[in-house]
Amino acid sequence: MKTVFNIVLGLCAVVLIYICYTSIMGPINFEKARKHREKAVIARLMDIRKAQQEYRNLNHQQYTASFDTLIYFVKNQKLPFIYKEGELNDKQLEDGMTEKKAIAIINKAKKTGKYDEVKKAGLENFKRDTMWVAVLDTIFPKGFNPDSMRYVPYGGGAQFEMAIKNDTAKSGAPFCLLEVKTPYETYLGGLDKQEIANMKDVQTKLGKYCGLMIGSLETANNNAGNWE
Repeated sequence: MKTVFNIVLGLCAVVLIYICYTSIMGPINFEKARKHREKAVIARLMDIRKAQQEYRNLNHQQYTASFDTLIYFVKNQKLPFIYKEGELNDKQLEDGMTEKKAIAIINKAKKTGKYDEVKKAGLENFKRDTMWVAVLDTIFPKGFNPDSMRYVPYGGGAQFEMAIKNDTAKSGAPFCLLEVKTPYETYLGGLDKQEIANMKDVQTKLGKYCGLMIGSLETANNNAGNWE
């Protein structure tokens, strides 16, 4: 009987040790996994932001709410790149020369074949040429897969929620707002549900979005991330 009692007592001790261990390590392991996953999600959101900014620059200051459109843009569009050679010196600047004027003088000379004014202005070594380079080769690292932009890392195939809204500033000027987001449940799936519920409770009390996002449809914030 005494032997049985000792065995039971030993098992209880093991269970208590396990409970204590999990109560300490559970939150630590959750936090480690959360940070790892959020790092990947944030990187993907920043890729989307870069692509949207370039899209807007070439599309009348408008973003797109379609991942199909954005991905096609990244795969096929080219961006203007200004090749620069030579700089205006202090005397040229003091005399009122600007890059715009210098380019106009050079372009006129190219059309007429007369370079007297170019030489007179000291612009023989001044060049400004526009080159067109692929978006994919310009703003993203080698090997980047544009098709991946729509998918939330660790989301099991889930896609980011992306929306735009056209608004008007107090001055009357029109502008476009962008919002891309994904909730905690999407990229933290499989982790401790209570820890996720705790995170949501904190964010809800603070009046903040329960997840990661860039931009906002409510206010212009230059597409800042809610982690920044």
